[in-house]
Order: sequence, then structure tokens, then C-alpha cells
Amino acid sequence: MEKRIKRLREELKERNLDGILITHSSNRRYITGFTGSAGNVLVTQHDAFLVTDFRYTEQAAEQAKYFTIVNQEDSMLKKLKELVAKTGIHTLGFEQDYVPYSQYKQFEENFQPVTLVPLSQVLESIRMIKDEQEIQLIRKAAVIADQAFSHVLKVIKPGMREIEVALELECKMRQLGAQGASFDTIVASGVRSALPHGVASDKVIEVGDFVTMDFGAIYQGYVSDITRTIAIGKVNEKQREIHNIVLEAQLNGVHHVKAGMTGKEADALTRSIISRYGYGEYFGHSTGHGIGLDVHEGPGLSMKSEVILKPGMIVTIEPGIYISKFGGVRIEDDVLITEHGVEVLTHSPKELIIIE
Repeated sequence: MEKRIKRLREELKERNLDGILITHSSNRRYITGFTGSAGNVLVTQHDAFLVTDFRYTEQAAEQAKYFTIVNQEDSMLKKLKELVAKTGIHTLGFEQDYVPYSQYKQFEENFQPVTLVPLSQVLESIRMIKDEQEIQLIRKAAVIADQAFSHVLKVIKPGMREIEVALELECKMRQLGAQGASFDTIVASGVRSALPHGVASDKVIEVGDFVTMDFGAIYQGYVSDITRTIAIGKVNEKQREIHNIVLEAQLNGVHHVKAGMTGKEADALTRSIISRYGYGEYFGHSTGHGIGLDVHEGPGLSMKSEVILKPGMIVTIEPGIYISKFGGVRIEDDVLITEHGVEVLTHSPKELIIIE
């Protein structure tokens, strides 16, 4: 945490800010280590405060070793006002992406004569490059997801409902040490597999269906995110063709993404393959995104992304083809960008698996 605080203070110095008020939960956890659900953080060049309520003060003292823990007592705003005055702040940054206008007006009124400076993606930019501890936690989350997928291959069968398959995945991940699922588990079968975010429903899985499963584990706060598409009973020529194209595109992305590329160059690695086969219009989302404390964070691998990929970033590579009223395929891995290429963190088989 000391290194993270130091890095944040460097950002404040570069921006000529006396301090920053952190209100977003993932950024709060990243900078403090505090896992509770309530609290705001004030960091200056010389002080670091975590303000929370009575329910969490003991927990905060254990987890946020580099912070002075302050009980908000009857009012968070009042306590922040006291701290801002006490520290002699003149310019205070705040997270504009997460502060509603009504809250901003409260800050403006209560923190006078402090100048409030809107900030965007300051901590998120720092979070994009993972340290070794973060990498190890995401590795473990990926292992759990892989093991859950292996389990579900043994139990999935025609007649099961999508929601039952999701339950198998989620229960197995918890049995393996996950705190829970990274997001609402996607199990989309048959024509529903054409829905990129087809959250598991009561639909019954049938012979001839594609089944797309997109899921992940939360392990000590950090997430994995994996997608595989399998077939039930039999496949037709069109299904096999689409799966082969997506697999080729995904492998091209995994094998060639590297540090120094922009996000849009990484996106082109998969999109160019799918477009070459004439399915470009059926691939309507980006190639991938970063993962960490959140399942969707920077960097983005999209057609417009100018972000430069750097060692320590962990991103998904997840091209897909989605044809309405027919079905779809997506294949997704989590990869760590390294000095010399990538380390693939998810290892479930990607070739078309047919459940007999």
C-alpha cells in the first residue's frame, strides 16, 4: 500500500493539488486495503485519512495500516469538512465520474474556500498496471474459473435449464474458495447464444444448441472473466464454421497482443480475422478490457482505444460472432501483458466441445 500511496502523491504533485477525496469503492479498496462497504478517503502530501462509521472502525484499523482511521460519528460530510480545514488544503481533487451533482454542491458549500478540481481516471490509470500481489490473486481467480468449467462439463446435459448451469458454476467456484461470481453469470443457449450478455434464464437446453458460458470468480477482491461456447449433442456446418472463425480470431489475439501496442491495434488482431470471413457486422463489441478489482476496467481493447499496453496489465481477449435467431459464439481468456509477450491465465479448452 505504501507504494500505491506514494504513486498517488506523485500524481497530486504533477497536478498541483494539495489532496484528493476518494469516494469510489474500488479505488478506496485499492489505496487502503479496506474491504468494508462504507467510507471515504482523504489523501494529502503528508496525511492519509480513512473516514468510516462505527460498524467498520475496528476492521479499518486492521486493514488500512497506512491510514489514520476516523469515525464519521453523526455525519460523513461534517467530518470531511473538519479534516479538509485541519489539513490546510487549498486545492482538492475529487472523482468526477462517481460524484453526483448534488454531492458536488454539498462539497462546494462545505469545503469553502477550497478550490475543487474534477479528476477523471487518476486512480484507474494507476490500477491498470498490476503489482505482483494483484497478479497472483487474479491467477488464483482464473484457476478457480477453469476448475468450475471442468466441473460443469461433467454435469451439463439436455433438459437442464440455463439457470441450473449457472448455479453449478457459481457453487463450484465458492467451494473452491471464491467469494462469489465476478458478475451475473451468462449462460445463453440456442438462439439466446446470439445475445452477448444473455444472463442465465429458465430456458431449457436442447440437443443441437450452442451454449455460451461467460463467468468468473472473485478471489480476495480480484476477478477472473472467461467465456467458452460448447455444443449439445450435435452441430451443423454453420455452427462449426462460426466457432472455427471465432477461435482463429481469438488465438490470433492471444498470440500477437503485446506491450507497446495501442488498444485499437490489439482490437484489430481479432476483428480483422472475423471481417475477412465476412462476419464483421456480427462482431459488435470490443475485443477486450482490463480486469482487476472490477470486471470491467482499463485498458480497453476497442476500435478507438489509444491506450498503450504495458507490462503488468491484465486484459481479456474475447471476440465473438452473434447472429440473431441463429446463435452465437464467444471465446474469452484473461492474459497478462509481459515484457516479452503474454502469459495466458485461463486454460480451459477452446476447441469446440460437443456434449454427447
